[in-house]
Amino acid sequence: MNRFVYAVKFAAALFAAATVLAATPTPSHAATCSVRLHIVKAGFIIGIGGGNGTLYCNGQAYRLSIGGIGIGSLGIAAVDLVGTATNLHRPSDIAGTYGAAGVGGAFVAGAQVATLQNERGVILNVHGVQAGFQVSIGLGGMTIALH
Repeated sequence: MNRFVYAVKFAAALFAAATVLAATPTPSHAATCSVRLHIVKAGFIIGIGGGNGTLYCNGQAYRLSIGGIGIGSLGIAAVDLVGTATNLHRPSDIAGTYGAAGVGGAFVAGAQVATLQNERGVILNVHGVQAGFQVSIGLGGMTIALH
């Protein structure tokens, strides 16, 4: 009889442990990091843009370079953007070509707000203030490289 009681208690303990483990969410391996970008764009009809930035992830700073060519550009402008980079499995995932994701970019009295995504699924949510005259600074199509 004693063995039966111990067996029932052991089975109940195993069941309880399995229930707790099944209910515990598994940690995501994707990180959310902060990002700072400085972009300058100039042009008439065909615009050329570029800049630099920094990705801050897990206590490390990674230098970035930004490039991209836009069509339909007029004027010259600079924008400093800050925000987050989500869905990073490793810092090198930030590299790639970005296009509009979800809402895309919007300008409100010189303010820039953009949600962009690259081919690796990294999503940049950035905001900042544009200085200078530019009809459209268009962030879609920009490329980011990790140094």
